[in-house]
Amino acid sequence: MSARIEDRGDRLIIWNGNREKRGALSPALYEAISEAMKQAEDPRIRAVILTSEGRFFCAGGDLNVLIERRKMTEPERRERVDGLHDLIRAMRACSVPLIAAVEGGAAGAGLSLALACDMIVACEDAQFTAAYVKTGLVPDAGLTASMARLLPRPLAMEMCLLGRPVMAMRFAELGAVNRICANGKALDEALMLADTLAAGPRASQGVIRQLVAQSYETDEADQLDAERDAMAHAAGGDEAAEGIAAFLEKRKPRF
Repeated sequence: MSARIEDRGDRLIIWNGNREKRGALSPALYEAISEAMKQAEDPRIRAVILTSEGRFFCAGGDLNVLIERRKMTEPERRERVDGLHDLIRAMRACSVPLIAAVEGGAAGAGLSLALACDMIVACEDAQFTAAYVKTGLVPDAGLTASMARLLPRPLAMEMCLLGRPVMAMRFAELGAVNRICANGKALDEALMLADTLAAGPRASQGVIRQLVAQSYETDEADQLDAERDAMAHAAGGDEAAEGIAAFLEKRKPRF
């Protein structure tokens, strides 16, 4: 099986299989991510974790598939890329936080998937690479936008123009990776993050991730208005009532 969804009650785990191709993109992975984004609308779901069954998170596009696409017309190839981009849009629009648990590394569109998540946990030996240039291709799946937001321009250019890998520790130093863990422990670390998220206010978390996401595309005046509206709504909600009461009563909130 090249991809599957595991339901653990208050969280979903998307398992990327396709081990023989280092977790390369597959129709099954597209379907699993798309379905998980729909299932995440269930109020009991508090986080979604994307990880791999093998030793590599995701190697990006399957080159054998890309060779076959050379036979297509350019509009047909554009349609295929749109399928991947729709997946990224769905991840960005998800109502709960997404965590990437990266073992081995993430390359090409695999890096795009990792950076589309809200938080990244990576094992100490993991490498991140925008490998497109080595095959005469260019980044897709929002990679240039994500890298421009998270990385210094010289490093983003080096990764994209030279295709050189960057170690997870370097990404962590730059704030692009949240946690570094021992090899084989990325999922365990991601599950601990999910535990913390599950204890928090679901609705507020959803609004926060959308505010942060839209801040990259809106000017300060519009963002101030968006934050005003969000705060006015949140302050009258049940989560704020419980959170404020718990703080004043010096107890843990029960969201």
